[in-house]
Amino acid sequence: MNEQTTGEDATRRSFRLHNMAVPARPLEPALYLVATPIGNLGDITLRALETLAGADVLACEDTRVTRVLLDRYGIQNRPFAYHEHNADEAGPRLIQALEAGRSVALVSDAGTPLVSDPGYRLARQAIAAGYRVIPIPGASAPLAALVGSGLPNDAFLFAGFLPAKDKARRDRLGEFAAAPATLIFFESPHRIGATLLAAADVLGPARPACVCRELTKTYEEFRRGTLAELAAHYQQVENVRGEIVLVVGPPQPTETSEADVDAVLADLSMSMPTAKAATEAARLTGLPRKALYQRLLEMKSGNGR
Repeated sequence: MNEQTTGEDATRRSFRLHNMAVPARPLEPALYLVATPIGNLGDITLRALETLAGADVLACEDTRVTRVLLDRYGIQNRPFAYHEHNADEAGPRLIQALEAGRSVALVSDAGTPLVSDPGYRLARQAIAAGYRVIPIPGASAPLAALVGSGLPNDAFLFAGFLPAKDKARRDRLGEFAAAPATLIFFESPHRIGATLLAAADVLGPARPACVCRELTKTYEEFRRGTLAELAAHYQQVENVRGEIVLVVGPPQPTETSEADVDAVLADLSMSMPTAKAATEAARLTGLPRKALYQRLLEMKSGNGR
């Protein structure tokens, strides 16, 4: 009886590569955040496969979607649904599994868990309860779009989905207008045209951008141009299809005169401490904070304050 049970468990805790069964090693009790492919099922790591096969509990956004991946690699682990609609009920059950000394793996439908999905709630609960949270890195749509766009990647800001309503969308874009970083947004195909128009108005028509569509899939497309050019193109395209990531390059640096800098510093120093004023001035002007801090000290000393 024990030998049969052990054999069945070993079969369940394995994955298949090129028709060869690979046993999965036991996992320590922890919450594992496992990245899964965003399109091409070949974009999965060996560590991810071993984790999916070896976890005591496998939680996923949609069991039907995850089952396709599991079947591809011969993983018999049965997925358990955890999504925004049942998180209040399913989350405590997963924490209870950790309390019982079991390993829990969490996957989203595609990409890295916790990126624009409710998984962060479970991670926070696990951390608060004192359990380890272990990321299993892999596919990520924002990073795939960023490196494929050809836009600067030394500093970038991922902002998820923009609001659906135009005014809220423009207000949100305005919050990022001066950010010295490449911006990354998720967008639905039926809103991409309106979003590009709003982005061209708020961020500037000459800002370079890239619409990344169907990443890693058969009809993968990177359409590059200025925001104005891309907006004009998508006003003419009907029935845009596929999942979209919009990448927008950072604003071009502008020359700020010494007098303008002093005016900004003087204005900010009236309502903020010196250090905070220098930090805010650096954000507004793009100039080094250290130099701005020193300049503000000189101004205050010269004014007798």
